[in-house]
Amino acid sequence: MQFQISNDFIEKIEQLVEEKNNKQLLLQLEDLHHADIAEILDELSLDDATYVIKLLKTDKTAEVLLELNDDDREKVLNNLSAKEIANEIEEMDTDDAADIVAELSPDVKARVIKYIQDEEHADNIVELLRYDEDSAGGLMAKELVKVNENWSVTGCMSEMREQAENVTRVHSIYVVDNRNHLKGRLSLKDLLTAPSNAQISDVYIKKVDYVNVNTPGEEVARIMQKYDLEAIPVVNEMGKLVGRITIDDIVDFIREEAERDYQMAAGISEDVEANDSLWQLTRARLPWLILALLGGFVSVNVLEAFDEAIKTHAALFFFVPLMAAMAGNVGVQSSAIVLQALANRSLRGSLLKRLLKEVSLSLLNGFVLACLLIGGGMFLLDLGWGFSLTVGISLILVIINASLIGTFVPIILDKQGIDPAMATGPFITTSNDIFGILIYFSIAKLILGF
Repeated sequence: MQFQISNDFIEKIEQLVEEKNNKQLLLQLEDLHHADIAEILDELSLDDATYVIKLLKTDKTAEVLLELNDDDREKVLNNLSAKEIANEIEEMDTDDAADIVAELSPDVKARVIKYIQDEEHADNIVELLRYDEDSAGGLMAKELVKVNENWSVTGCMSEMREQAENVTRVHSIYVVDNRNHLKGRLSLKDLLTAPSNAQISDVYIKKVDYVNVNTPGEEVARIMQKYDLEAIPVVNEMGKLVGRITIDDIVDFIREEAERDYQMAAGISEDVEANDSLWQLTRARLPWLILALLGGFVSVNVLEAFDEAIKTHAALFFFVPLMAAMAGNVGVQSSAIVLQALANRSLRGSLLKRLLKEVSLSLLNGFVLACLLIGGGMFLLDLGWGFSLTVGISLILVIINASLIGTFVPIILDKQGIDPAMATGPFITTSNDIFGILIYFSIAKLILGF
């Protein structure tokens, strides 16, 4: 049964902390999963959360720290000494340890690494910190199980047992040569059924999917998803095995990327949380709002240019919000489909083919919506055939324009190496508002004349 946190339970934990009743406090927490403990700490004050963190066993504390959200973890770490942080990091896999150390200030980071007693662990963490956090090198862990192609099956078993002690979960066994070049992978079934005097070179599988340390995280995620991999080895520029990326790490990466893209699409330029400071939230949102304001000024100037049209045909003004709304909606829809295709690398074919498809789709959708609009204008609003036809034709052209902008802006940004998520949200909506209003009044001028 899943553990449920209640107000009564939180109050009980707070009372035990206040009373310094460590024995009872540990008894309450000992059977809980580290993710549940992290959720409990999120409800406590900073001082109480720090008290609990220091009380827990080191291996448990390490797991809890990893489950805390970034802001809470930063606050807790600021309340711990460099030596205390180093003790927790010793219990973590290298990839998780590197993520924690990367969040520290340069001064604290240096002192924490100095306090780590396991020199190999410290060296591995320092190595991982050299890589971009969104690359395969930044996502990988150094802990893995590998065997030499020249070993015998019997000798291999004892070596694997020793290596497996430092690996939380053994997903794969990798085969290397004497210079640590990745040669293939070893099936546990083949290893168990092979004759004891057989060589690893006789039983290992030569085909193995792998990535380079500089491979972008998005590409790693695509490969692992395509081939249903639980783990993938990472090699350096010389083809030497340097680490592995497991499915839990790539899932975390995908979630963070999705959150980042969602925020950017909504017009938030920085990675922020709901409980961040007022200044952080303002700094993240204000740039796009300024862009929207400037776009609004342009829209006002466009409307002002058609002042005579509004005076002559006042009803034109009432359809301006409709044109702007339809342009924004269609643009966001189109860009969302393209962003999804760019993310999973399923966008195939020439730009001309994509253009024809978007125009065809826009014509179909626009025609249906225009018919509804013309019918409503004539029979419900009694606007007349000429005026209703003007609005209907304008709507079709506005939809086509919005669809093309929503489709090609993300593609162009992607080709320029810019995150295409920037093309959605306020950017698309603002640009389509301007072009939509311009098209609407240009068609009206052409048909109605003024």
